[in-house]
Amino acid sequence: MPIAFKEWAVTVRALAEGEQLLTIRKGVAPQADRPFRLAHERFFLYPTFDHQAGDLVRESHQPELRRALEEGVWSDGEPPLHTFVSGAPLQQPDRVRIRAWAEVTDHFTIIDPRCVDALSPFYVWTPDYAEKRLGWRGGRQPLHVLLLRTYRIPRPVTVKVKDEYMGPHAWVQLARELPFEGTPVLSDAEFERASEEIRSIIRDAGQQSGQQAGQPVLV
Repeated sequence: MPIAFKEWAVTVRALAEGEQLLTIRKGVAPQADRPFRLAHERFFLYPTFDHQAGDLVRESHQPELRRALEEGVWSDGEPPLHTFVSGAPLQQPDRVRIRAWAEVTDHFTIIDPRCVDALSPFYVWTPDYAEKRLGWRGGRQPLHVLLLRTYRIPRPVTVKVKDEYMGPHAWVQLARELPFEGTPVLSDAEFERASEEIRSIIRDAGQQSGQQAGQPVLV
């Protein structure tokens, strides 16, 4: 069965439209006897609606919050937008739409908040996203930044939301087969230019490539 990575619905849309190239996760200091590992390098993008705080999406992308509701299907109709973006408890959709999949092309370990700010052209969140959503404190623990190449599948697929898909875990195993096929949201040339700019920002900040540092991430 295919594996999917859970992320806010508005983020999934941004990835599927080529407006975002990164995802960020908080980590812990590496241990010699328990190295980080990347659980999956290729996965479908599963939109979630839990605690999606509209104030953590930058102003230029606020109009996309309404469109993000299209990623779910509610039997009683869409919830009010103000409820969706406030982070308040929200009735989960009966089904969600899978529109895209992604593969990890690089990952980086960051401890400097200034580097997170410098990467802001490549995500739709506000600069304090890592601090507010992830509870991250630069310098005390690493932040793991994954560079994603995203592909839109030929036709969106609607999957039923199961109880085991809920909770804080990052991964879900979908109960139906889906092929890893489709069109990249950015051309090869566009993606390569953006990737090199991201790597340059990381290098200039003196941060580490996860592959170079031998620290696979995101268990």
